[in-house]
Amino acid sequence: MKALVWICLIVISLLSLFPFYIMIVMSTHVTEDLFKGIPILPGDYLGQNLHTVLRSDFLRVYGNSLTVSVAAVAIAVMTSTLVGYAVAKFEFRGRKWLQLFVILTMMVPTQVGLIGYIIEMRHLGVGNTLWPVILVWAAFPFGGFFMIQFIRDSIPNDLLECARIDGCSEPGIFWRIVLPIIKPGLATLATLVFLWSWNNYLLPLVTINKATWYTLPVFISNLGIVHRTDYAARMAALTMATIPVLLLFLLGSRTFMKGLTAGAVKG
Repeated sequence: MKALVWICLIVISLLSLFPFYIMIVMSTHVTEDLFKGIPILPGDYLGQNLHTVLRSDFLRVYGNSLTVSVAAVAIAVMTSTLVGYAVAKFEFRGRKWLQLFVILTMMVPTQVGLIGYIIEMRHLGVGNTLWPVILVWAAFPFGGFFMIQFIRDSIPNDLLECARIDGCSEPGIFWRIVLPIIKPGLATLATLVFLWSWNNYLLPLVTINKATWYTLPVFISNLGIVHRTDYAARMAALTMATIPVLLLFLLGSRTFMKGLTAGAVKG
């Protein structure tokens, strides 16, 4: 029985990894070869495809995406943690309404508020820059909801009361007691925000018109369309774009899974 489970896991893993393998293999072929069928074995055109990608200001765009993702993680984690701690552990007027508002905003599709958000950014004078794709993470409903649930399940009220009785200030409780305990939740939220901001395509597409501020998804969609659509070069760019995501998941996979499963089993 155990061997059957292992065989199933191996088969599922291979099926999951197969698209990544095909993406890497396609980046080693010339574009015309990709229309003859799905290549299984690597070709010898990787150098030319990398040259096409790198001469298109790829490194600057890579830096833009890293800047956006790191800033998005910092803003989203900070605001979500503060909202989660306040709603989960403090009694104040309107607390339940605030939690209900967070849940309701999760149900509203992003596209509904897109036009209003673009107009707001233009009035603030930051339109057509990286700021619109960064500041959108300052109000992150899922992050607030996730941290409310995580802090509510992870931090006992008695622990906070003991700290107050011992004379610890409220900022001291937050920095010295709450934050160390909720590290798995912070790591999980940071990983999710990094992945979503790194792969975000729609918002940069409608808010950024200057090639100087392009992020990777928009840049790759416009790569190699001057004379012909260079799909092989796009595959090479996609392969390089997935490297930070894979490294992030490999380094934080254990903490990520711990944060996702926290609170799943009680008692």
